[in-house]
Formats: sequence, structure tokens, C-alpha cells
Amino acid sequence: MSENISTETRDRVRVIRISRPERKNALTQEMYDALADALLAAAGDDEARVVLLAGTDGCFTSGNDIASFLSAPPLSGEDNPVRRFMLALAECPKPVLAAVTGPAIGVGATLLLHCDLVYAGDSARIQFPFVNLGICPEFASSFILPRLMGHQRAAELILFGEPFGADRAVELGIANEVLVDADVERRAMERARTLAAGPPQTLRTAKSLLKRWDGDRTTEIIDAEGEELNTLLNGPEAREAITAFSEKRKPDFSSF
Repeated sequence: MSENISTETRDRVRVIRISRPERKNALTQEMYDALADALLAAAGDDEARVVLLAGTDGCFTSGNDIASFLSAPPLSGEDNPVRRFMLALAECPKPVLAAVTGPAIGVGATLLLHCDLVYAGDSARIQFPFVNLGICPEFASSFILPRLMGHQRAAELILFGEPFGADRAVELGIANEVLVDADVERRAMERARTLAAGPPQTLRTAKSLLKRWDGDRTTEIIDAEGEELNTLLNGPEAREAITAFSEKRKPDFSSF
């Protein structure tokens, strides 16, 4: 288990926490592996009836750690840490809730699409920045977002990659409720405890039916997006975007 990923069980709720505040909870390959392990352990533990994903005060996760992201193909191979995490979350048989404050960027945004309930603070800033980084959407977001909100609104989120707040997330169907930051995790935990006190097999069956009809397609799309992402990541547009990000300047795509 990575030192940046911790777990605890409270009232049959398995809390999985991302904690790397000095880097805005950016995810490394090691952290992805630890998240996958934590989700798989929760799925197989009868003492954990519900899963709650949380970050630290004022930050959910800013997405991929750039250095770690560039050190290995993001979605290459079945044992790749990113893919392991994505499938562990997408296929988790138990209800998954998220408590979101501050940045939820990139995979920090797309993972919310695989949670069953999302509670967001008034500081939440959600962003799908892929196109601006010279890469494509991931974690089946190219499939889920249009189904959730329609093509035009999904296209606006993906093609512009602009950040938006919790109120907009509720309007678009990404989040369930907006709260002041101080109340977000308390509210999420309250709702998680309510679920955990319910009939466990019935809850799992209800979730399975809700996700059943798209389950196989989700895995297929994760892999298809991954192939496109790997191709783009090795191209000149991504190199310019990532270099510009590292140099804290605006990328220049005028020569492409």
C-alpha cells in the first residue's frame, strides 16, 4: 500500500483516502496500484458494505502526476496500474461514494462518472482537460458523458476542457449535492452509513442492474481510449502541451 493511499473501516464503510497534499493529491503509478488494491480488497471484504473515496482538506485529486504519467504508457497492458484501478472502480460490486472538495481534474473528474453518489463542496473545480494537453478522454468518459448529459454538453466539457464548479456538476448529473466544504465528507459519510445499514445483497443487486447493460462496453471503451491516448501521447501535440505545462506557459499549436 502506498503511503499516499490510506484505508479505514467505519460502521461498515471502507474509506479510501488520497493523501499527497504537497502535490495536490496527484496520482503516481504506485498510488494507482494502491487504489486498485484497496478497491479490490473492499469488494471482497464482508465487513465493508460501502466504499467512500475522499481526498484531503480542500483537494480531491489534480489527476496524473506528470512525471509518473510520462514514465510508462498510461494504459498499456492488462497489469498496468492505471488500467487496474479503472477496472477495479468500474467493476466494484458495492456502492461507491465520493466526497469532493477543491480540484478534481483529469482522472480525478472521470473517476466520478464511475461512482454511484458524489457529494461536492462549494470549492470543487472539476475539469476534463485532455484536449488541451494534446491527448484524448479516458476512463470511458467519451461514452458516459454523452449518455449522461447529451452530446452537445459533453462536447463542451471535453473540447474546451474548462473547469466548472459543483453547482454545474449537479446540473449536468455528475454530482448529487452541493455543500459547504466543511460538510462534504460528513454528508457523504452519513449517506454511506445509511446504505451500509441496508440489506447488502439487495444493494449489490440493485447496483449490478443499474450498471449491467453498459458493463462490457465500459471495459471495451477504456481500452479503445487507451490505445488512442498512447498514440497521441507520443505525438508532437502532446509534447508541446506537456512541455508548455512544465514551463508554465500557454501551448502553441499554430504550426500543426
